[in-house]
Amino acid sequence: MPLYKTIKPNFETIIYVWKIEESFQELFHNIELNENNLKRLNGMRSELHQRGFLSVRHLLKTAGYTDFDLYYTENGKPHLKDEKHISITHSFNFSAIAISGSEIGVDIEKNREKIKRIAHKFINKEASFLKDKNIIEQLTVLWGAKESLYKIYPYEGLSFKKHIPIQAFDLTDKKTIGWIKTTDRNKKYDIRFEQVQNFTLVYALDIL
Repeated sequence: MPLYKTIKPNFETIIYVWKIEESFQELFHNIELNENNLKRLNGMRSELHQRGFLSVRHLLKTAGYTDFDLYYTENGKPHLKDEKHISITHSFNFSAIAISGSEIGVDIEKNREKIKRIAHKFINKEASFLKDKNIIEQLTVLWGAKESLYKIYPYEGLSFKKHIPIQAFDLTDKKTIGWIKTTDRNKKYDIRFEQVQNFTLVYALDIL
C-alpha cells in the first residue's frame, strides 16, 4: 500500500501522506464504513473522489483508527471520538491526514496554472512579496496556508482575503506564519510547506 510519507513536525503531531495508485476495488477491500459515509461514497459521481475518500480511510487505519472513530460537525469539520484534532485533504492522486493533540490543519493541492486566475479572490496585501518566478507554487502555498487555517476555525464566515493574513515567505524557507483574525479570535499559527512531486503540501500548527 502506497503510504507515501510520514511527517512528525512536533511531539504531538503526525501527518500521513498517501499516493493513490490503487483501483476503487483495491481501496474498498478490507475497509468498513459507517452508514453515513457509505451513503456519501455511493453518492459520489467521480471515481477519483471515491478513491480519494477511501484512501483517507486507509490513512485512518494506518494511524490506528477506523471510519467509526470519525465524525463530522454540522459545518463539515471532522473530529475524532478520542478528542484528538484531525484534518483531512485530498487532491487528484494524493491524500493526507494530520492528527494532533493541538489544533491542526492540512491541505494538499496540485500546482496548476488555474490558480493565477483566481488569486484575486484569496490574496490581499500578500501580493507585494510574490515573484514572477515560481508564481504558481507561491500562490499554491498561500492558498494551502489559508485553507489549512480555515479548516482549524470551527465556525462559518471566515474570509480567505479578510481574516487569514499570511506572512511573507520564500519557497526555500519551507515555513511562514499565518493568523486567524476575526472578532472572536486573533491567533498566530506556524505554517509549514513542501513540494510533493507536482503538488504542494501545507499544514498549520498550533504554536506550542
